[in-house]
Amino acid sequence: MTPYFLMMFTALLLALIGMAIHRTHFISVLLCIETMMLTLYFIMAHLALHTSTPTNTTMPLMLLTLSACEAGTGLALLVATVRTHSSDHMNNINMLQC
Repeated sequence: MTPYFLMMFTALLLALIGMAIHRTHFISVLLCIETMMLTLYFIMAHLALHTSTPTNTTMPLMLLTLSACEAGTGLALLVATVRTHSSDHMNNINMLQC
């Protein structure tokens, strides 16, 4: 395993652990998800540089587009949550209520 992949795997694992531990605020969960998506983007971009197949070169662009859509949707949910519940604490949000 190269040092680059070890570093990317560590970043992905730290983001996953951060999402499991720091679940107090909705914005921290969104930041951990964004970190995982960007780490996956870097891994796919690195693989696309080393392999020259057409499938591997389009996947990072599709993942980056999906990540941008996910970030926009997450921020829209954050704004809606803060407007309705007046805070972004995950304890105050009841997922079963509309």
